[in-house]
This record gives sequence, structure tokens and C-alpha cells, in this order.
Amino acid sequence: MSVVRLDHASKAFGQQSALKDVSLSVPQGKCVALIGHNGAGKTTLMKLVLGLARPTSGSVAVLGVDPVKGGKPFRKQLGFLPENVAFHDELTGADTLAFYARLKGTSTRECSALLDRVGLSFAATRRVKTYSKGMRQRLGLAQSLLGVPQLLLLDEPTSGLDPLLRQQFFEITRGLTQGGTTVIIASHVLTELEARTDLVAILNGGRLVAFGGIEELRLAAGLPITVHAIGDTSAIATKLDGSFVKSVRSNGRSIDIDCAPKDKMALLRLLAGSGEACADIEIHPPSLHDLYLHFGNKDVSGDGDGVIKR
Repeated sequence: MSVVRLDHASKAFGQQSALKDVSLSVPQGKCVALIGHNGAGKTTLMKLVLGLARPTSGSVAVLGVDPVKGGKPFRKQLGFLPENVAFHDELTGADTLAFYARLKGTSTRECSALLDRVGLSFAATRRVKTYSKGMRQRLGLAQSLLGVPQLLLLDEPTSGLDPLLRQQFFEITRGLTQGGTTVIIASHVLTELEARTDLVAILNGGRLVAFGGIEELRLAAGLPITVHAIGDTSAIATKLDGSFVKSVRSNGRSIDIDCAPKDKMALLRLLAGSGEACADIEIHPPSLHDLYLHFGNKDVSGDGDGVIKR
């Protein structure tokens, strides 16, 4: 089932177009990275999915219904963590979470376990005004998890978290997707998203320029693969076949060789046959950052609605 479906959805604010003819379908239990430059349309897309804005044209369906018309039972299935969380300074962490539980219509009995889950049990009775930015962010995450949502939208969720808490955050989201929850994460920190998301949606100028799995996007982009070899760089360089090597960079201790994806195995066979000249090999496919630069720099002035789609 498509948990989120946009069909040729556009959104304009006066004369300003924020989203332009966006179509995508997000299946259940997947983690989606929503990336793009500031002003690309990420926040507008989230507002459409949450039912906080109506599309100017096209349609949006979430869990099979129009999110604008969805009532309380529908909204109980959603969780949202905004980029800038704001809580009442005089309430404690436990009181804050209990307030949102009652507002959402879920049991307050899960609040203690959620605070423990995000590492805030030690500060449950402290007032929020004493919380650091990272602690507020964790409290916001706990709020978004109330009621075990079927769809979770997170806007820059790891802002203010240290590396250990970032890792714990992604362990939580992976557990949610394994349980059937669909998660959409908008973030600029591409390195931490690459190995932790199932699908990537890239927005540029309000248009969806790419949507698919990392491997799908790599195939569509056709960017070179870099093979990093350690050893006798001079001996290795003399064996390289210029017919499939795009570029070579060496620092005397190691050598980086770029080749087309289709030529990867030929290059590896050549290096494997170089004997003791090559001591070690590492393969570096295009990163999510590389893909973002590739698709994000595409000309979006025309009517195309995406380079690759599921």
C-alpha cells in the first residue's frame, strides 16, 4: 500500500511556486530521505502530507485519505518533529510529553517508556527551560513517537545531537520501519542518511528531480566509480588501460582511478593481475552527496517531473 501518494501536486503561494507537478508514491515500512537546497520545497511537501496546506493543483493522499479532510483517528496515525521544536519552558519533560499525549488522544502511560527510549529519563522532572538544544530535540522526538504512528515525518531531526545520540536515533527509526511505520526524513546531513534510508527524493526548485533507491539513482546518474589502490603507484599506473579509465590521481602512496560502472570488473581484474604492485583495493561508488550534486544541478526550467521514478 502507498502510505503517501502525490499525483501531479503543485503548490503556489501567490505568484510564488513552491512545488511544481510532483508525483511520487511511498510504500509502507520504508525510510525516505527528502533532500534539497533551502527553498527547494521540502517543507511545503511536508505541509501537504500533514494536511497543513492544500495543493493548488493535483492531489495528495496519506494512508488512503485526503490529509486535509482527515479527522482525529487519521491524525493519531501521524507523527511530526519540526526543525525548530518549541515547548513551554516551565513544564517538565514528563509534563510536556503527557500534555501532547492527551492532545493526541493517546495514553499517558507510554510517556515514561518514551522518555527512557530517547535517553531523557534522568531529566524527566526537570523544567524544559533547563534543557540543552539536544535534549529539546530528543523530547521532540519522543513527542513524535506518541501512539506508534504509521507515518513519521522528521525535519532535521538530528540537529543538536551528538554522534552517539545520532546513532541511537537511527536505531529507533530502523526499528520503526521494521515494524511497518513509514518514515520521511528531511535533512542536509547526507553522510548519515546514505546507509540508513531505503529511498531518496531529491527536490530542486520545487520539482522532484529524482526518486528511488540509492542503487537506482547511481545507475541513472551514470557517475564514475572510484577504485582506490594502495601500493607501487608507478607500476600500477603503467598497467592501466586508457580505454576504460576516466581519470587517475596519485599521491605516491595510493592511486585513485575513476571508471564507468560497466568497466569496474575489468579494472579490478587488471589490478588483481598486477601482482605485488597492488597491496590493497577499495571501491567507492558515487555517494549520496555526489548524487545530490548531480541531480540537484539539473536544469529544472522545463516541464520534466523527474529523472528517475519508482
